Amino acid sequence: MTAPSLERDVAIERGQNARPRRPDRKRRLELGVHLGALVPLVWFATDLALDRVSPDLIREVTLRTGLSALIFLLLTLAVTPIVTLTGWSALNPLRRWFGIYAFAYAALHLFIFVAIDYGFNGRLLAGAVLMKPYALAGLAALMIMLPLVATSTDAMQRRLRRNWKRLHRAAYVAGALAIVHYVWLVKVGVIDPWWYAALLVLLFTLRLGPVRRWISQLRRR
Repeated sequence: MTAPSLERDVAIERGQNARPRRPDRKRRLELGVHLGALVPLVWFATDLALDRVSPDLIREVTLRTGLSALIFLLLTLAVTPIVTLTGWSALNPLRRWFGIYAFAYAALHLFIFVAIDYGFNGRLLAGAVLMKPYALAGLAALMIMLPLVATSTDAMQRRLRRNWKRLHRAAYVAGALAIVHYVWLVKVGVIDPWWYAALLVLLFTLRLGPVRRWISQLRRR
């Protein structure tokens, strides 16, 4: 075997050995997201077992599931800015899973409100939505998230083309409504929701075209 042939065979072998690394890394990252999505449930179960929960259990579960939904929604919106800042494009596929788990926790949040808190009583629920603005804001956020989750697949992205990006920009609207929902739900003077609001504004700013171009220029220097 000649030297060029040997070098070519070695290069091919190295290429074959290197190919699985990217899918393996993607699977590890996705596994981390799936395990991370269980953390709020495990945390609550632990607190419940150790009697570290509020006497108003329904309100505590409602707050925890809602906060988990908001965190995963913000993680969804954080992927693009992080990729812009770091250039680590391997995070891009995680955006879908963050969004799915945000919707799952938001749906669980709504189920607790409808089924446990109000016992599927349509009259009471209608009154709650009309008389409590936070309920209306939360419901609006969930309704916006529904088509985003439904169109999160690669097939829908190919079908919608440019409209897919336009549609998924509505995630910022859902995030803003979720924070408004949080602000109106908690007591006056609680500052926690405002930290999430500041983070949402930061993520939106980092997503703006001029800011992204400026960051890209800095990374190339």
